[in-house]
Amino acid sequence: MNQQHQSPLHTVRLLVLSQALFVCASAIGLTLTGLVGAMLAPSRALATLPYALVTVATALSTIPVSLLMLRWGRRKVFMLGALSGALGGALAAWAIARNDFLLFCLANLALGLFAASAQYYRFAANEAAPAEYKARAIAWVISGGVLAALVGPTLAAWAREAVPSHSFAGSYLVLLGLAMLGALVLSRLAGQGEATSAVRASGAASSTPLGRLLRRPAFLVAATNSALAAGMMMFVMTSSPLAVVGCGLPVSVAASVIQWHLLAMYVPGFFSGRLIARFGVAPMLGLGAALFGLGSAAALAGQTPLLFGLALMLNGLAWNFMFVGGSTLLTQGFADDSPADRARAQAANEFITAAVAAGGSLLAGVVFNAWGWSAIQVGILPLLALAGGATLYGSLRKQRQLNLHVI
Repeated sequence: MNQQHQSPLHTVRLLVLSQALFVCASAIGLTLTGLVGAMLAPSRALATLPYALVTVATALSTIPVSLLMLRWGRRKVFMLGALSGALGGALAAWAIARNDFLLFCLANLALGLFAASAQYYRFAANEAAPAEYKARAIAWVISGGVLAALVGPTLAAWAREAVPSHSFAGSYLVLLGLAMLGALVLSRLAGQGEATSAVRASGAASSTPLGRLLRRPAFLVAATNSALAAGMMMFVMTSSPLAVVGCGLPVSVAASVIQWHLLAMYVPGFFSGRLIARFGVAPMLGLGAALFGLGSAAALAGQTPLLFGLALMLNGLAWNFMFVGGSTLLTQGFADDSPADRARAQAANEFITAAVAAGGSLLAGVVFNAWGWSAIQVGILPLLALAGGATLYGSLRKQRQLNLHVI
């Protein structure tokens, strides 16, 4: 197909496939990084540091990635991100072979750059989709992780001993291959136009002060829910393999728990966009917060494979509703702004979300080692209250504006 005349829905399909390959690769990291970290780290308290560095690198890269997209277009930056993921997979396998914790940390920084670029797939899909599909395009891209949720942890376990005498090195070589395939798919994206290229804005400078953009209720509510959903999900998910193995269950159970968690994160993408279109953003954000609470209750009820799986499934479902809802609200709130302002708002949202997710990952190992699995679950409850308060604030502001319009 001529990339210059690529149909919008074909572009969305390519982004869905790219998301699937990214999630499949990242699922390997989700499943194994904490375990490899515990194997290589000089202290068990540092076991989750490598994966935390993924989120730190993601947070630090989101704004530069957005600025590069404005200059070069989405396709080139997406491809560079995927190639960075391939580099991360290669370095991780080498680090395991060398028993080198610092090199493993460096590998995860490269994987963080991959994640930073992939966070913009959903916005590219929203820009490319026809008007009647824009709200659903975000959910469709997120649903691209469904197959990856099934395949990723299975590949991680299957390739674990593929490199003799170096457990887990083979899994990261698989990650390298997935990232390279992702770069190939992304190379097929259209190279011109706002829909797939990064909102080319050389000469389309924004006249709106950044502070004014970030004070909009739509941004505040969207960023709060997206960021807290990511932070709470990472806080629980990063520590879950340690909790599963720590209570005497095998690594296969940890992989299965992550697998069910990822399915719960991405399967709702097939219908969450429709639910938002039917019931509105605010009810879905509230439902997401309630499901996070139910997940914590399940985790506190005991440490069996069933309860671990149920807790992580509810956690993943909650993330989907809050993350898709927040992303939809962000695109709606800035739909009439200039391309440059939209890019700045997206970059700020992604930076805040990644920074909070990084904090969740960094704290997960410390809190788990100091106070255990129960403290992880109790720790997210104040954040749920904050997310609910932000959603209520946004709803009240919207209702007030409607009342003023009627008057």
